[in-house]
Amino acid sequence: MNDRARRFAVRYARIALGAAFLSAVASRLGLWGESDFAAFEQYTAEVNSFMPAFTIPFLARAATFLELTLGLALIAGVQLRWVALAAAVLLAMFATAMAISFGIQSPFDYSVFSASACALLVSLEPATGSRTDYASSSGT
Repeated sequence: MNDRARRFAVRYARIALGAAFLSAVASRLGLWGESDFAAFEQYTAEVNSFMPAFTIPFLARAATFLELTLGLALIAGVQLRWVALAAAVLLAMFATAMAISFGIQSPFDYSVFSASACALLVSLEPATGSRTDYASSSGT
């Protein structure tokens, strides 16, 4: 893959991931319609059915803060390597919680593992301004 195509693919992936995070936040804040934060807290309790009830409000707020922050940073391209790695970890944790609470099919049906893998691939992109491609950086 040429350098221009790789850069386009990474940009497309990071903007798609960032937009997905921001869309989820907008939904739970009621910006997409009927949903609201109370409904999101209930969903958080369902996804994290193995967690004590007193942790649910914290988890819902932490997820919202992280998704907002990571979404904005992914779209802006700020600290891309670390932000994308954090997004991959957050999505993997979400997928694992879904699998525990709803069964393994759920995170696959909603492509959460795929999104996590996409974020991990974005985290491997050389820093902005670097002209090093994957082949030359691996010593081949």
